[in-house]
Amino acid sequence: MSWVVAAFASAFFAGITSILAKCGIKQTDSDVATAIRTCVVLVFAWAMAGISGSIGTIGSIEPRSWLFLVLSGLATGASWICYFKALSIGNVNKVVPVDKMSTVLAALVAIALFDETSNLAVKLVGTAAITLGTFLMIEKKQSAEPEQQQDRTWLAYALGAAVFAALTSILAKIGIDGVNSNLATAIRTVVVVLMAWGMVFLTGGQGGISGISRKSWLFLILSGLATGGSWLCYYKALQMGEAS
Repeated sequence: MSWVVAAFASAFFAGITSILAKCGIKQTDSDVATAIRTCVVLVFAWAMAGISGSIGTIGSIEPRSWLFLVLSGLATGASWICYFKALSIGNVNKVVPVDKMSTVLAALVAIALFDETSNLAVKLVGTAAITLGTFLMIEKKQSAEPEQQQDRTWLAYALGAAVFAALTSILAKIGIDGVNSNLATAIRTVVVVLMAWGMVFLTGGQGGISGISRKSWLFLILSGLATGGSWLCYYKALQMGEAS
């Protein structure tokens, strides 16, 4: 599998994730939903690491890789918390494009940090096109309410999600150097799970778990599986290709 195929597969699963997650968090606290989904990803990721036979190499991971994988996991957790908070407030067609600005941020930082200057003109033109397309996709909300009364909180959360997601890519690129991508995904997911459930207990959201409907459980589980598929493809692509 080439990095291009893996990256496209990651994008496909990520798109499904957003739709399924939006259905799952309609009547569920966003922090609780994030924590539940991450548990599904955790099981999926470690199962894939076991199938690939990479778990046995965990003892050979260097301290530097551990550090950046943990930092990448923390950035992912922060990105998810912001993203699903934004998704619970705003419309999918607005939140997703803003979140995907992480692609632009990650590409620019990778060019500067990793000296990924091959085909630089093409990369910059592509980045500019993504930026323009993002703004074109954010259609203005038609509402009879005065502008100042419209809830713009989703935008702050979506921008936060984009920044942390960009950090995730950069930190992970460093962390997976010499580490099997499936194992790296599994390790990072442990960090995300701990962070996600920590947020649930800090906000007191654990009491709402019993009230989650079967339909919401189904969509959250499917969303977690789609996320797991996206992550495995994404970090495989990141390991084989340039971050930009």
